[in-house]
This record gives sequence, C-alpha cells and structure tokens, in this order.
Amino acid sequence: MAGVERAVGPNPPTDFCGLYSDHHRWLRGWLMNKLGCTERAADLAQDTYVRILQHSEKTGELPQIREPRAYLSTVAGRLVYDFFRRQSLERAYLESLQQLPEAAVPSAEEQHLICEALNELDSMLDSLKPEVRQVFLLHQLEGLTYKAIAQQLGISDRTVKRYMAQAFEECILVMA
Repeated sequence: MAGVERAVGPNPPTDFCGLYSDHHRWLRGWLMNKLGCTERAADLAQDTYVRILQHSEKTGELPQIREPRAYLSTVAGRLVYDFFRRQSLERAYLESLQQLPEAAVPSAEEQHLICEALNELDSMLDSLKPEVRQVFLLHQLEGLTYKAIAQQLGISDRTVKRYMAQAFEECILVMA
C-alpha cells in the first residue's frame, strides 16, 4: 500500500487519533475534489478511517506510516472506486426495472435488498482473479460445461475444476 512502511519515517503519526486529527480535514477536501459533494466526501472520509481501524484490529497495530496523505489517498481512492462502481451497478439495475411492467416491479424495500445483493456479488466477482472470474461466469451465466469451458479457453478440465472450486470458496466466504 502506498505510503506504508515498517521503518519510522519523518514525523509519522504515532496513533490513530493523531492520524485522524492531523489529516481528516485534508482528506475531506481531497475527496470533495474527487466527488463534488461535501456529504459524500465526509462519508467516505469516515469510511476511510473505519477501514484503517478494521485493518489495524486484524493486525493488532496501526502500520507505521511514512507518508500519511499518500496512505490515506490510497485507501480513500479504493473506496471512491467502489462507490462509483456501486453507483453504476445500481443505475443499471434501476434502468432494467424501467423495462418491466408496473405489476412486476419489486417494492422499494425489495429493490434495496436486491441492490445490496448485487453489490456483494459484484464485490465477490471483483475479488476473483480474472481467469477464475471468466470460468465462473461462463459456467454460471452461459451454462457451459466444464469441458466446453476448457475447450473455449484452451485450458485443461482440471484447471477449470480448480478455478470453479476457488470461485465457490469465495462465494461461501461472502455468505458466511
């Protein structure tokens, strides 16, 4: 991750509170320039710090940060990317709903739940290696057999099985 190193750099934040107090305002401004919306920028700035806290809980410590703004902009940039991706997915889903007869349109609550499920699925698919994702989608969406996938992609049946196992493992982890 950009800006992170284990050796102490010049004036690194020594704790989470220092990182927050020293750079929160800058991060909100940086996000405002990316998003054009103060409320969204504030939300994603908070999400950035939450992500850092979650990471430090997993590892048991806040990483020593040599370049705090580079580190924060990397974490926040990923959240911005996820935000725009989610927004695009939701927009496509809502556009598809316009094609349905009025009686078939799900309720607002159902639409919200479907959007959340679509975002989780999209996130899971994005976490897969491209070749694993391609095999998984060919099988699940196109209905191709493992043998047909192997022939189409020029890989062995065994590789297709391995990729499908990896994809299903990721599905199970998401559902857990």
